[in-house]
Amino acid sequence: MALKTARFEFSLFGINTYVVYDPETRDCAIIDPGMMGIEEENAMRNFLKRENLTVRHLINTHLHIDHAVGDRFVSETYGVPLEAHKADEPLMQRILQQAEMFGIKEKVNVVDIGKYLEAGDRIKIGGGELEVIHVPGHSQGHIVLYDRADGCLYGGDVLFQGSIGRTDLPGGDYTQLVSGIKSKLLTLPDDTVVFPGHGEATTIGHEKAYNGFLR
Repeated sequence: MALKTARFEFSLFGINTYVVYDPETRDCAIIDPGMMGIEEENAMRNFLKRENLTVRHLINTHLHIDHAVGDRFVSETYGVPLEAHKADEPLMQRILQQAEMFGIKEKVNVVDIGKYLEAGDRIKIGGGELEVIHVPGHSQGHIVLYDRADGCLYGGDVLFQGSIGRTDLPGGDYTQLVSGIKSKLLTLPDDTVVFPGHGEATTIGHEKAYNGFLR
């Protein structure tokens, strides 16, 4: 049975948070929890309850504040450890400084990475799985999650419709990012759907043909 995807757009950052779930076992993963405040937390809580889903994984594609602001809520509410790449651990250690820049320090807490994810790891969600691909350049620990069976990719801030992730933040590297996209993502089937960290979904084939950053 194919995995299903629910998309939420949260907070002042316009972050896409994804719930990926197996409709048979009702197991799920929450990717990049961007909920901030009780209303957004309740939106997630109510969805999970309504769909009778059990949270098995809390995954960050990377640890910039917009993607990690809801980590503590998910981890403590559902008793799951944070899963992310070790190279982004310094970003989590500086998450209060990140939050202070946006005036939201009181809403954010440091959450230790409970499980390090590396390239090639496979994350089981019921009968489905997500494959970890390491694509640094937006941040050094940035990963994307590839659902090979269903032909989709949860891409964080690596690849967008007509654009790529910014590289002017600490740990950013434009050459590294573009090289990683070309060698690791554009080699996937053209009909692979890309669910990005911000904005609307796209496909690998569309970005190959029209993304000016990848020419």
